[in-house]
Amino acid sequence: MFKKILIANRGEIALRIIRACHELGIKTVAVYSTADEYSLHVKFADEAVCIGPPPSIDSYLNVPKIMAAAEITAADGIHPGYGFLAENADFSRICTENGFTFIGPAPEIINAMGDKANAKATMKAAGVPVIPGSDGILSGPDEAKKLANEMGLPVMLKASAGGGGKGMRLVREESELEKAYNTASNEAAKAFNNGEMYMEKFIENPRHIEVQILADEHGNCIHLGERECSIQRRHQKLVEESPSPAVSEEIRQKMGEMAVCGAKAVNYVGVGTIEYLLDKNNNFYFMEMNTRIQVEHPITEMVTGVDLIKQQIRMHDGEYYPENFQNFKMRGHAIECRINAEDPANNFIPFPGTITSLHFPGGKGIRVDSHAYAGYEIPTHYDSMIGKLIVFASNRERAINRMQRALEETIIEGPKTTIPFHQAIMKDKAFRAGDFDTSFLETFKFEQIDNGE
Repeated sequence: MFKKILIANRGEIALRIIRACHELGIKTVAVYSTADEYSLHVKFADEAVCIGPPPSIDSYLNVPKIMAAAEITAADGIHPGYGFLAENADFSRICTENGFTFIGPAPEIINAMGDKANAKATMKAAGVPVIPGSDGILSGPDEAKKLANEMGLPVMLKASAGGGGKGMRLVREESELEKAYNTASNEAAKAFNNGEMYMEKFIENPRHIEVQILADEHGNCIHLGERECSIQRRHQKLVEESPSPAVSEEIRQKMGEMAVCGAKAVNYVGVGTIEYLLDKNNNFYFMEMNTRIQVEHPITEMVTGVDLIKQQIRMHDGEYYPENFQNFKMRGHAIECRINAEDPANNFIPFPGTITSLHFPGGKGIRVDSHAYAGYEIPTHYDSMIGKLIVFASNRERAINRMQRALEETIIEGPKTTIPFHQAIMKDKAFRAGDFDTSFLETFKFEQIDNGE
């Protein structure tokens, strides 16, 4: 087993990894920018190394400084968390070349799945259903027009190296296609240094379903059920739940089997996620693979009882996954709300600043993953997430009721937060009925709830 793991990340995920390591008897090293000097991940790690000023490019994305920190602390493993360098193939390669175990996939796997056109081709070859579209990179707007006419509009133009909604354009009319192609390509080139585009048939009002996979170094792979991630704004998830209210046991098995086939096709090791679009006729299509731990992993942990971070570490240490996982059963229902320092009444504008008072909820079935505390200053340089509120109950209705109670108990003073927005979602009739898709927030009318009611 690893003796010491450096966490190349910050905030709640760094703290989550530290907790798992300590329970496994593994020492930890935190790295931090000067903006995070007083963050909890720095406090609770066994060692901490400052790696630079606040901008990410000078700290959490600075590979030489991270490698130097691993070297001077004699770490033998490096965990990237999510975001930053988690899906950076060069970082994975550099870690390995310098004698550190990268707790994530090999660089060739990251590259294969990071290039979305290549990922689609790989999954198609493995028998995983894919969205009809181009067989690789488009040569330009003319080819895009030709294919769009063949498969029928609407279509979605996507950056091959894209993510986070950048380099994507929905095209409903042929006359819009050339302009959409050029603007999306330019956007992708600026964001990812890669302007290559591919195209897919646009699936109207789908649900966003992802399947958690776990694979060891010995060729064994298993899925651990699905997560519903359709409540999202600008392709960023806000509320996640497991299991999905739209997925039957039959569809779950099919999705899971295909996810395992896809993972085996690239000799995947560790934890990963296969993301699907599910249409109204229960047809599902591969969208992308995330080669890292997901923000929303706690809800899978709640309904399966599996500690995904611990298992991830064990898999990269060469262990076999436990045989009993073959017979896992999803039990109950879990929901996660991402609590961000944003003003939902003002177009979700970030709201950094000092938390003057903080109280998290407690009681049965409540979990909070957060690095925040009273007096903590939310930096302006990074994601605005304060923490994740996760609840578990015996069924979906009870989980929603429990989340409502937990949100009411959560007190964060100082910055504005997304708590009122989440409260409104939990009260929404369509959400409570499970009748929603990825377009839910386009028609959702947010009205701030008076907690004094």
